[in-house]
Amino acid sequence: MTRGTDVLFRPFQLKGLDLKNRIVMAPMTRNMTEGGTPVARNADYYRRRAAGGVGLILSEGTVIDRPTSRNLPNIPLFHGEAALAGWKSVIDAVHGAGGRMGPQIWHTGSTRAGWEPDLPVESPSGLVGPGDARGRAMSEEDIADTIAAYARAAADARRLGFDVAELHGAHGYLIDQFFWDGTNVRQDRWGGATIRERARFAVEVVKATRAAIGPDFPLILRLSQWKQQDYTARLARTPAEMEDWLGPLSEAGVDVFHCSQRKFWVAEFPEIDGEDGLNFAGWAKKITGKPTISVGSVGLDGEFFSAFRGEGAPASPLDKLIARMEREEFDLIAVGRALISDPDWVRHVQAGAGAKGFAAADLAELV
Repeated sequence: MTRGTDVLFRPFQLKGLDLKNRIVMAPMTRNMTEGGTPVARNADYYRRRAAGGVGLILSEGTVIDRPTSRNLPNIPLFHGEAALAGWKSVIDAVHGAGGRMGPQIWHTGSTRAGWEPDLPVESPSGLVGPGDARGRAMSEEDIADTIAAYARAAADARRLGFDVAELHGAHGYLIDQFFWDGTNVRQDRWGGATIRERARFAVEVVKATRAAIGPDFPLILRLSQWKQQDYTARLARTPAEMEDWLGPLSEAGVDVFHCSQRKFWVAEFPEIDGEDGLNFAGWAKKITGKPTISVGSVGLDGEFFSAFRGEGAPASPLDKLIARMEREEFDLIAVGRALISDPDWVRHVQAGAGAKGFAAADLAELV
C-alpha cells in the first residue's frame, strides 16, 4: 500500500514556469515521426499525457541542425520549417490540454543504433567507446557550429511557445562523449585529464544557449554517470569531482539538473552517507543549490533496460519515492515507461486508484 502522495502534487515554480505538480514525463525515444517531422499522432501522444495530469512533459530527444545528429531515421528534428511547424502543433495541443512542455535538444554523437546515416558520424575523438573507433573527430569549426546549433534550437523552442528547454548531456551521446575520458582523448582545449576540463564543451553549449534564450527562460540539463556503452562508468567518483563537474555548468546558466540513474533509490555515494543516502539528484542539489529532477524505474518493479529485451514490468509502490521527496532530496520526479503504457498514470496515482505497470508491446505504438 503506497503512503499518501500529497507531496507529489505540490505546485512548483521557477522563473516563468508554473507546474501544478512535481511529476515530469521523462524523455523517451519513440522514432515515430515522418522522417523527422512530428505529425498529428505525435501531437496527440503528448496531448494525452498533458490531459492525464503530467506537470511537465519533456519530449523525446529532438536533434539539432548537424549533418549526422541522429542515429535513427524517424527521430524528430528540431530544425527546418516543416519540423518546427510540427512542433508548434505539438506545443499548442499540450497547452490546449492544460500542460507544460519543453523539447529535449539532442545530438547522438557516434552512438550506434543499427542505422547508418549518409555521412560519417562525429564525436570528440572519433570513438564510440574506449578503443572503439567510429566516424570522425570534430574539428574546431565543427565544434563551433554545433554549439551554435544547440543555441538556435533552444531559441526556436522559446519562439514556438514551449515553456522550457532541456539539453541532453547524458547516456553516452555527444555532450556526454566530451565529458567521458573513454571517448574524449583530445589534446586540445576540449579535452583534458579532469572532468572540469572535459566539461568545457558543455559549458560553452550552456553559455551560448543561455545567451540565445535570455535570462528568464528555464534551462534544464540532463546528465548521467552511466553510459549506454558502459553501465558502470562514473564521471564523478567523489563529491569533490561532482562539484568540479556541475559547478561550472551551474555558473554557465543551468537552472535545473535532470539527474538520470537506473534506479532512483540508489545512493550515489553510499560510502559517505550510507545505502539510503542521497541519490544523484540529491547530491546535485546539495552541491549546486539548484532544483533537480530525479528519475529511474519510478512506479515499476524492474529497471528500464528490460524493455529492450521485450519485457514488461508490473507496478510497484511509491513509498521510497515519497519518502525522499518528503525530505526534499530533490524537487521533481521523472516518470518514463509507466507513462508509455498509461497516459492517465498521474491521475490514477492521485486518486489512489492503482497505477498500471508497463507492457513492452506498447513500445510499438503511440498509446
